[in-house]
Amino acid sequence: MSNTFRRPVTLQQAIGYFSDPERAFRYAIELRWPDSRINCPRCGSESHSFLKTRRIWFCNGCKKQFTLKVGTIFEDSALGMDKWMTAVWMLVSCKNRISSYELARVLGITQKSSWHMSHRIREAMQKASCVRIGGNDSGPVEIDEPRFEPSPQDSCEQAGKAFQRGLSEARCRGNA
Repeated sequence: MSNTFRRPVTLQQAIGYFSDPERAFRYAIELRWPDSRINCPRCGSESHSFLKTRRIWFCNGCKKQFTLKVGTIFEDSALGMDKWMTAVWMLVSCKNRISSYELARVLGITQKSSWHMSHRIREAMQKASCVRIGGNDSGPVEIDEPRFEPSPQDSCEQAGKAFQRGLSEARCRGNA
């Protein structure tokens, strides 16, 4: 990422950071093409011209136009990159899941739109084609505050077993 701007750390900073459409657009370009080599999603050509007023590229190879959203989870979405980048930041940064209602409230969009956004983002995060957190060599990964919860059926069974163990221990001591 460019050193011109500091990456957001808090939700308030993320909303402020991505509220500028140009900054959100540049950030998304750096995420999509980290090596700064923009290529056409249709033919792969690197020969193109950029139409700044419309934020689209014109490919000199296949003579078609393409945007940043083509071939990504953002495709076919009328929402701007400012909303998408804030939603991605929220879903990646929060240790607990975020409901579509909370996402809608923060972004100022409908719950239905936020539900579709969150599903697209979560699906993209589950794909194996993404770069692994530890890098390609699968090096060590540090995790902060892991949270493991048993399913409701498991916790009921475990509670029942613990109760039975407690009863049997009390009988052995002669208390029951």
